[in-house]
Amino acid sequence: MQLITDLFNRLTDLPALIQWGGYVGLTLIVFTETGLLIGFFLPGDSLLVTAGLLASQGYINVYILGALLSVAAIVGDTVGYTIGKASGPHLFKKEDSLLFNKKHLMKAHAFYEKHGGKTIVLARFIPIIRTFAPVVAGMAKMDYKKFIVYNVAGGLFWVWSMLMTGYLLGRHVPGISDHIDKVILVIIFLSVVPLFIRRFTSTSEN
Repeated sequence: MQLITDLFNRLTDLPALIQWGGYVGLTLIVFTETGLLIGFFLPGDSLLVTAGLLASQGYINVYILGALLSVAAIVGDTVGYTIGKASGPHLFKKEDSLLFNKKHLMKAHAFYEKHGGKTIVLARFIPIIRTFAPVVAGMAKMDYKKFIVYNVAGGLFWVWSMLMTGYLLGRHVPGISDHIDKVILVIIFLSVVPLFIRRFTSTSEN
């Protein structure tokens, strides 16, 4: 229980969270966000970019971290797919709770209906949607061979693009490590832009 309490307290301070959690903590966070329905609130993009920044300062090895997080992201989506395939439409009947909101599932379903298999790659870069997209793919009984290709491609691209963005910024932009909080705000803003664009376009179409 104390571990969970510490995690929630540190979610507002990503550099401290990364140094506190280390390789194991970051791997568990990425797996939970991508593989378990309760992980939708966890910081994905901002966490990876911040980890890359700290790696550039020598706090952690970016290549070891990238390998671990790639596995976590791929396994996470596979677990999500399995949950969706096993649960089927029953998830749509599940009552809302503190850690489950049906509207998130509905948004991911609508995204999947529009983009098909590409959703597994595209959703990696959209908060909340990335948690529920593999579940929806499982519910839709997407061919597993096709799913795993999208899963691996999306997982590798997401993890390494975010990590290396932070890493290269840290290596080539002098003094940026003193403004990590501002970088995090920019990443959060950029990560939610697709959600606003999607909502705007959906409203316009209606």
